[in-house]
Amino acid sequence: MLILIDYGFGNLRSVYNKLKRLDCTVKVSEHYDDIKSADKLILPGVGNFATGINKLKERNQYDLIRQRALEEKIPILGICLGMQLFSMFSEEGESEGLKLINAKIIRFRITEDQQYKLKVPHMGWNNVKINGNSVLLKNIPEDSLFYFVHSYHYIADNPDFITGTTIYGYEFISLVEQENIFGTQFHPEKSQDAGMQLLKNFVSL
Repeated sequence: MLILIDYGFGNLRSVYNKLKRLDCTVKVSEHYDDIKSADKLILPGVGNFATGINKLKERNQYDLIRQRALEEKIPILGICLGMQLFSMFSEEGESEGLKLINAKIIRFRITEDQQYKLKVPHMGWNNVKINGNSVLLKNIPEDSLFYFVHSYHYIADNPDFITGTTIYGYEFISLVEQENIFGTQFHPEKSQDAGMQLLKNFVSL
């Protein structure tokens, strides 16, 4: 069973509908027992980092997600804010994250001379450059377009888990894969054929 984690803060319906098209067994749930027994987890999300972390803690999901990802090593995918919540810390709300990925989240550093053509949030279609051997991007052409909506992004000193990057004013991390932990800064559920293939790759793990 794949559980799409409901923490009151995400685009659950659109992700759920795409997963159902893959004929996988998926359920939207906030309940401890469902998350505890899942074979795979997806953490979606749109909105404020600190609020998202607080909602996970309010619903007793924070420690359980860490246990399932770090100790039990089940596959878990974070989408957009969900991926950001995997980090150690975010500037948005000065909040600690789930601490699954050794990275932090910063707001886009768009310079004054770039601001007339590059707005924040970064919104719309953009390329993802494959960096290394990506499991999620299997059978997806290099530089495929994915749909983004975000004002913050990952930065990290360790490149080992960075499997995709994108340019918006400068290069930023848009895809992470570390053992059983996966994250997309973009929205695969809104990214047409390439996004469906990415979700299929995750479901097939």
